[in-house]
Amino acid sequence: MEVTLLVKSIVGLVVILAILLSVFLYSQAGKKTTKQKKKVEKKKVHTDPQSLEYLLEIIRDKSSTTKELKEALELILKHHGNIHPKLGMRTHPDFDIYSEILLRICRHPNTTKDLIIKFDRELERLNPQYVREINDSLTKGLNSRGF
Repeated sequence: MEVTLLVKSIVGLVVILAILLSVFLYSQAGKKTTKQKKKVEKKKVHTDPQSLEYLLEIIRDKSSTTKELKEALELILKHHGNIHPKLGMRTHPDFDIYSEILLRICRHPNTTKDLIIKFDRELERLNPQYVREINDSLTKGLNSRGF
């Protein structure tokens, strides 16, 4: 009687393992299609070179040159430099975009200290109520560089 119970337990565990393995393989197949979709979306070209999405793509692209980064940051400051006012003590949800920009320019392989400092100072000058948050984002970006 104990042998049959042991055999039934082993068969049950094998069935459970097969189910889990099939779920894992199915989920991996789904991830591949979403990665392919993301690559297709990434290749979309924005027609407006002053749009924030287009400028973010330049900053996100690791192969962007220092000159391209400088131009993108200047256009961001010129056309999108003013952040919406704070919501009481909280930052406006759009501030996350500027925080991402600071993090990405700090980590970009073709950035220079002059680009980072200039963007930081101009953003603080245009948005004095966000000075603390800008400094926090800059500190996180510089600390994340990982030397």
